Amino acid sequence: MVHITTTSAFCSPEQDPFLLLESSLRCIEHILRCHVNQPLRRSWIEHPYGEEEIALLEEEMLPVLQRCLQRIDEIDAELEEELEAQIAIEQLRRQLASEGEGCEALEALLPL
Repeated sequence: MVHITTTSAFCSPEQDPFLLLESSLRCIEHILRCHVNQPLRRSWIEHPYGEEEIALLEEEMLPVLQRCLQRIDEIDAELEEELEAQIAIEQLRRQLASEGEGCEALEALLPL
């Protein structure tokens, strides 16, 4: 996964829900590693998570979060490819325009 944590023209890292999801996954994984054979306390319930609940987290929830992040990466890659194709088309249009007349037929073949 490639992740950029600097502010962009689009939003800050704090505004990116997918960075929050990734950060949450890393925190959960860290907590589970650090609390091996120890119960996990919850702020809203008196009974802590025991081995059974922790096993459910590891077996069911973590893979779901990982698949979600993988799909987000796939969608991002598709968007990047589309953007690169649009940039290439625009560069070709500009090149054709700078070469003068007779290029209208080629330019008409390029998608918008």
